[in-house]
Amino acid sequence: MALKNTEKEPVRARVQPEASLKALYKKTFGREPENFEPLKVDGSARRLFRIGGAARSVIGVFGPDRLENRAFLEFSRHFRAEKLPVPEIYSADQAQGFYLEEDLGDTTLFEYLCEEREGSDLPPRAAAAYKKALEWLPRFQAQVRRGLDLSYCYPRSGFDRQSIMWDLNYFKYYFLKLSGTPFNEQKLEDDFNRFTDFLLKAPADCFMYRDFQSRNIMLRSGEPWFIDYQGGRRGSPHYDLASLLYDAKADLQPEARASLRKYYIEAAGLKTADFMRHYQAFVYIRIMQAMGAYGLRGFYEGKTQFLQSVPYAVRNIEWLLRNTEIGIELPELMQCFKRITGSSYLRQFGRTKLGLTVRITSFSFKNGLPLDDKGHGGGFVFDCRALPNPGRYGQYAALTGKDKPVIEFLNGEPEMQSFLENVFAIIDSSVKNYQSRNFTSLMVNFGCTGGRHRSVYCAEALAAHVKKKYGARVELAHREFPELSA
Repeated sequence: MALKNTEKEPVRARVQPEASLKALYKKTFGREPENFEPLKVDGSARRLFRIGGAARSVIGVFGPDRLENRAFLEFSRHFRAEKLPVPEIYSADQAQGFYLEEDLGDTTLFEYLCEEREGSDLPPRAAAAYKKALEWLPRFQAQVRRGLDLSYCYPRSGFDRQSIMWDLNYFKYYFLKLSGTPFNEQKLEDDFNRFTDFLLKAPADCFMYRDFQSRNIMLRSGEPWFIDYQGGRRGSPHYDLASLLYDAKADLQPEARASLRKYYIEAAGLKTADFMRHYQAFVYIRIMQAMGAYGLRGFYEGKTQFLQSVPYAVRNIEWLLRNTEIGIELPELMQCFKRITGSSYLRQFGRTKLGLTVRITSFSFKNGLPLDDKGHGGGFVFDCRALPNPGRYGQYAALTGKDKPVIEFLNGEPEMQSFLENVFAIIDSSVKNYQSRNFTSLMVNFGCTGGRHRSVYCAEALAAHVKKKYGARVELAHREFPELSA
């Protein structure tokens, strides 16, 4: 099977980096280090240590992959010369895989976001930090045109067909197969080839950072500093933006992602229509690459903490399916995504609480049922046509179910109140079940003859009930009278 390339220089068995890094520190700074503290590293074979003391603290690194080390060191030197905020490299023993770099502290953009956030919204100070990071991103991407030597890129010099297929098969074998998500192998391979052809049509004349996400951005004195760009290569700018905005556990809401995307496009001097032509496709492949990593580390290696990101990725896919188009038909891949979003198993790793959105719509049966072709395809349709109809009375005919006279009329009808009590009981049961299973979307539709009085009244009543009783997010739409939805 064709997996993501994992070919590396041989890993030295039982390497004990403490003595070597202490010796390198002494050789570089002329004194013995006072402290030697191992640091936690997620998802990497590298080992990091904080070395030194009050006078000088540095980060000591042992990296078992010689070519990966070389890419990081050479890129760092180039970026420093270009005055980009990356760690200074103090010294290196490349033959043995050791180097010393500047200590940028302990606060990542992700940790800062978590400290600032109280709800699901992006707090103003965190939003400002994201914008600062996005202001630097075009400068990194421009380095291809500023003499960056791409011969140091590893494992590929560009995000080419081979790189893309590695990522797609990484997703297929480590996530789809290991999560038990069914697929037709040949049809999926056909989609992968079409998808790759489409991605390769995007402009690819920049340095693609490759892992531009919130844990690789450090904040020091409120300013962003950047690490972990050793996988960078020539590629498209879309990928880096997708990496940051769809960083799973950062859990940015759609409104925040849209605002930050607009900010980046303006900062980079790009044309929105041109950029968006391929952007959603790059969002998908970035999510797929990340899910492949979750599967490798979580399902295959048994590091279950990586699976805690899966429910967030599932919700991102669900939102994409419902709200975006990628400009190419990929039937088997889209079917895989629908199976993923329909899986209770994949939503319940860790203690993740994704939050439920109840989508309530009023409509007229004359114009057909509301469609949910991009969601789960489930939910409820309640027929209000047997209820007392205000529209039969002249004084109500031109009004709607949001107008006070109509509301007072229907409030006084026992049949309506009995109907709503039954509806609330049914929906309450589903809301509780969906919340316990970490499902994020429930669709409820109310139809009547004209979609004006009874269905609007019922939709508004259910929205108020769900908000009050469960605190769930509600998306309320009146299909025949969209002006009422505002």
